Amino acid sequence: MRYAVQVQYIGKNYAGSQIQFRNGKEIETPTIQGELEKAISTLISGDTANNNRHCKTIFSGRTDKGVNSLGQTIHFDTDKPIVASKFVYQLNEILPKDISVSDLKQVDEKFHAQKSAKSRHYRFVFINRKCKNAFDGDLMRIKFDINMERMQKALNYLIGEHDFSSFKSSGTLNPSTVCFIKSAECKKDGDKIIIDIIGNRFLYNMVRTIVGTLLEIEGHNLPAEHMQQVLEACDRTKAGQTVSPYGLTLIEVTYN
Repeated sequence: MRYAVQVQYIGKNYAGSQIQFRNGKEIETPTIQGELEKAISTLISGDTANNNRHCKTIFSGRTDKGVNSLGQTIHFDTDKPIVASKFVYQLNEILPKDISVSDLKQVDEKFHAQKSAKSRHYRFVFINRKCKNAFDGDLMRIKFDINMERMQKALNYLIGEHDFSSFKSSGTLNPSTVCFIKSAECKKDGDKIIIDIIGNRFLYNMVRTIVGTLLEIEGHNLPAEHMQQVLEACDRTKAGQTVSPYGLTLIEVTYN
């Protein structure tokens, strides 16, 4: 039987969502996947002593260290029937305090958390203020003024199907660089700037590099059309810096 579950987490204390390997061997570092597999395996097998991971999880996509999630989706297989409400409660009791699960349901055997996904919604939030505030937390703070109209115009150039090579970090494993962006919007909420991007898929560090390019446009008072020039160049050196992962959240993954 196959089950899908939504996962929420704060990523700052983990080396990303996925278990890490070096030279074919697993690296002993905390990850979201590692904690989930230990907890799920404990409940399914009843083995609370050895912390062995018998149950493997598949994620809708990889998130880096520092990236949060409100709607990460995973699936796992087990031959033991699960009572959803009870399992979710028990799982949340043994998971670390910065990881939680919800909406567990049995799905068709053909369902795949990554391959069946139709869209992914990422949100990046940063502070636009000269002075710091103790409650800013880990959010990036930008001191220069942001022209929201220009930023939105720059984002509009990303909508549609394009080759996003300019926004791809060198760690991208998938050779395909074409993505379809359904929407890209920015808004201001007090001192916070919120950028929402929804697409069918994203390259490694793509959202963070898009934000870095937006900030380059704003910081150097460039025209919004600079985003189009960067996009069409298909050259990573033309884009802005890859900004901090803090402030980036996977909001939702959608399926048919």
